[in-house]
Amino acid sequence: MRERGGVLVLCARRITSNNCCLPGHTPPFPDQSYLRPSSATGGQGAGVRPMPAAEMDDFRRSYIRLCKESGAEPQESVLQHFQEATGKSRMDFATHSLSVDTCGALGKLLQDELQFTEIVLSDCMLSEEGAKLLLHGLCTNTAVKSLDLKGNNLRAMGAEALGKLLRQNKSIRSLTLEWNNLGIWEESFALFCEGLGANSTLQRLDLRNNQINHQGAGELSMALKNNSSLQELDLRWNNIGLLGGRALLNCLHSNRALRQLELAGNNIPSDILKAVDQAMEHNQERQNILCKSRNMTRVLSKEVLCLKEEKAKQFLDLMDTIDRQREEITRSNRVSATRVGQLQEALTERHSALNSLKAKLQMTQAALALSEEKVHSLGELLSAAKEEQARLVESHAKELQQLKKDSADREAKLQCDLSAVNEKNLLLRTEVDELERKGKRQQEQLFEVKEALTHTTAELKLRAAQAEERLEMEKRRFKQSLEDAESLRLKEVDQMTRYLEATEHSLQERVQRLENVRIGLEEELSHVKAAAVVERGRVEEELIKAKNQARLEEQQRLEHLEEKLRLMTQSRDEAQNYCLQQKQAVAEALGKESQLSMQLEGLKRRMEEIQQELSSKEQEKVAEVNKVRVELQEQIGHLEAERILQEGLREKIAAMERQLKVLSSNHREALLDKDSEISSLLEKLRVREAEMSRMKEEEAQRASFLQNAILTYVQGSPLSSFLPKK
Repeated sequence: MRERGGVLVLCARRITSNNCCLPGHTPPFPDQSYLRPSSATGGQGAGVRPMPAAEMDDFRRSYIRLCKESGAEPQESVLQHFQEATGKSRMDFATHSLSVDTCGALGKLLQDELQFTEIVLSDCMLSEEGAKLLLHGLCTNTAVKSLDLKGNNLRAMGAEALGKLLRQNKSIRSLTLEWNNLGIWEESFALFCEGLGANSTLQRLDLRNNQINHQGAGELSMALKNNSSLQELDLRWNNIGLLGGRALLNCLHSNRALRQLELAGNNIPSDILKAVDQAMEHNQERQNILCKSRNMTRVLSKEVLCLKEEKAKQFLDLMDTIDRQREEITRSNRVSATRVGQLQEALTERHSALNSLKAKLQMTQAALALSEEKVHSLGELLSAAKEEQARLVESHAKELQQLKKDSADREAKLQCDLSAVNEKNLLLRTEVDELERKGKRQQEQLFEVKEALTHTTAELKLRAAQAEERLEMEKRRFKQSLEDAESLRLKEVDQMTRYLEATEHSLQERVQRLENVRIGLEEELSHVKAAAVVERGRVEEELIKAKNQARLEEQQRLEHLEEKLRLMTQSRDEAQNYCLQQKQAVAEALGKESQLSMQLEGLKRRMEEIQQELSSKEQEKVAEVNKVRVELQEQIGHLEAERILQEGLREKIAAMERQLKVLSSNHREALLDKDSEISSLLEKLRVREAEMSRMKEEEAQRASFLQNAILTYVQGSPLSSFLPKK
């Protein structure tokens, strides 16, 4: 008798919705906790603030603009509602008739709107097209939590649009669809159920009075099998029947999230309803267990965080130690920097010497200018040059005799220089005009010499830094090796203590067994004596026989005891011999220890000698540098005295620099060899110390253990009475 879409039916639905006195009709889901403001959001929805007046005015203007673009007039009731909703997060159009254009404009506005969390569109007489446009806009909305579409006579297009909304929207928690006709068209309702199965956020769904039959209930059961978020479902006052009730009951075996399912007024048998209620109770219990498990996981996570904080503290302590090590490294770097500064000072001294060479070169250039004025005295200059040449030959001969031991190549170069000087002296008459050009070339060559010297100084700095770094690395390696040796020694000591404890326990057990044997023998002897006395008193007539028998028995026992005594003395002698052998072994070990200590002292003295050799090498290097500096100064004096031999003297300076490089390279190689020798000696020293300590501990423990075992054995034996008292 219901006319869906008629005015009378709408009025009746409004009366029914306002009056809850119908038989069996109770308000759906009294617990509306999903719509209550949480403490974390301040009472305005999940992180959504109420819309201020300025934003609401913008919303109204956007609505008017969209209506004008579609060629329709905005509805006054809608505008009035926008004005009343300022500062609220609820959009309530209940009992307001909305046109298709208004629904399209609202759908476009709600696509990106983040202010409204609850939308009420109950009894708005929405058309199929208007509902589709409105729901299409809500598909991309992320703020709406509750949507009420009660009493809008939604049919096929509405069901399809609702299915699309449920598939795409990820924010709606509550959906009210009471008093619609979604279940009449089975294909459309199937699409709606597919969207419900794909949804993962909806918690409450109201489908009362939607003409849902047993086939629709089957589609709903398939959707509930795939859905894991829906907690409350109201299907009262439909046409589900027996088959639909069974289908819903079967789906509850796989759905564990649904806590409340209302099926009154659907012609479902009472046993199925009871089974559904039992399934709901099981789901509620399961949800309570899940809540408890979540609480436990929170507690465990807090404990894990505490552990992480402790680990972080440990990490900070480790970082502090690393910082201290870095400070030590910086101090060592400062020391190396001071050494580099000293080297830099030496290099600056050489640089000043080069500057003096440059000044003297300028003086030689002035002398060259004067030589142009003295062309007329070439004969005198030639004779003086010959005399000077003879003097230079003599000086070069002396230098060659001194440098023959160092290098044959150097002597050949000096002879070439002498021949070149002779040739240049013979060609002085023809090359007077070229003196200016030669002076310029000499300036360039001196500049090149200066650059070469700067390169050599930089190279010396780099090599000094590398030597310092290598020395630091060797120090750290030696320290690490000492720590490893100490840890190994501690482990061996622990193993030896455990072994000695085990052997001591076994020897104690053996001594206990021997003590028990001795006690048994004494008891046996006492029993035999008592029996002999009793028998002697009892049988006086057979005294002679008893005496003879007793004598025989006593003789046998005495022989037996003498044999035992002899064996015990032999074992004692063997133990004493073994003890003497162990003492000799200990004495030998001590002798080896003294030898090793002497070797260790020799190695230490060798290290000190190597260090002294290194210091002497350093002093020799400084002396060689000073010697080279003196030689350079002498070469500068030759340059000042002889303008003609400038080129030869420059080559000599280059030869001296090469010699300096060779000496520095030889010194560096000697340093590397000494470093490797020191590292090998330190390694040998560490191994010898470890062997000495291990042998010393083993021999001392073994000797003490054997001595204690022998003393305890002898003291516990019957022979202890024969031992001298201390």
